Amino acid sequence: MTPTSEILTAALSLAPTAPEQFDEAYVATSQDCPWPKAYGGDLVAQAAVAAMRSVGDDRTLHSMHSYFMRPVEVGAEIRYEVERLRDGRGYSTRHVRGYSGGRLAYIAMASFHALEQGGEYAAAMPAGVPDPDALPTSAAYLEPIEPDSDAGGTMTKESKAYWSSGRSFDMRHVPGPVYLTVEGGPVPHQAIWVKPFDALRPVAGLTSRARDLAALAYVCDYTILEPILRVLDLPWALPGLMTASLDHAMWFHRHEPMDDWLLYAQEAGAAQDGRGLGLGRFFSRTGRHLATVVQEGVIRTS
Repeated sequence: MTPTSEILTAALSLAPTAPEQFDEAYVATSQDCPWPKAYGGDLVAQAAVAAMRSVGDDRTLHSMHSYFMRPVEVGAEIRYEVERLRDGRGYSTRHVRGYSGGRLAYIAMASFHALEQGGEYAAAMPAGVPDPDALPTSAAYLEPIEPDSDAGGTMTKESKAYWSSGRSFDMRHVPGPVYLTVEGGPVPHQAIWVKPFDALRPVAGLTSRARDLAALAYVCDYTILEPILRVLDLPWALPGLMTASLDHAMWFHRHEPMDDWLLYAQEAGAAQDGRGLGLGRFFSRTGRHLATVVQEGVIRTS
């Protein structure tokens, strides 16, 4: 299969429907993945799209805060109801609820800002990170490992394909992946270069800027818990490992077209009581600080 970003386009393509609870509503479908529950980034990005489609092009999404209430089945339809809480001169606020199978599965608050002039400060991009072209792709790293072998742990043929080319983005780890073993040792930080496999396609109802913000929201959840896995020496393919997203917060600082490599610098914030907190920052290849992510998740081993 040729790697493509079409999976992202499908995830972001919401269909308007008649609202049942609030001011407007959309339906979307969770994308295929080799686990029983849908990828959390589907819900975050789809809710962001629903919220963005409820405001004018004169303002942009600057923050979003989410809670994951229940797991969603892979391939299930999700209904997003948007409540227009406030439209002010400079800011707009939206409440989004995601329903699946008739049950509330996800809630989010989103805030929008009509951009204005102001003072500037930005976090610095980490120094000394190898260029992405000098790093192996996920596919190259996984290619020699046979699924269901001792080296592969719980990796199946499906999860190998998913990690290699099924997530719309090329992802290259520093100091190394945590798919099968914790490459680079149990340190509380990592960085990942991310780039769409091919040019992002237009998405109905979104400007290119809004689509790029939704794409950031989509890709951020794949690896945000990995710094905790890394410091605890827990690779994804470890038998008995279970993870799940609990809550998520994201702030969008600056826009950069999603057509080049972005650096996602991450660190472990805390781990205790079967939970872990991951922190991340997105930077453009030229060092512009684009977005900040914080997420807490369940991390259990049996």
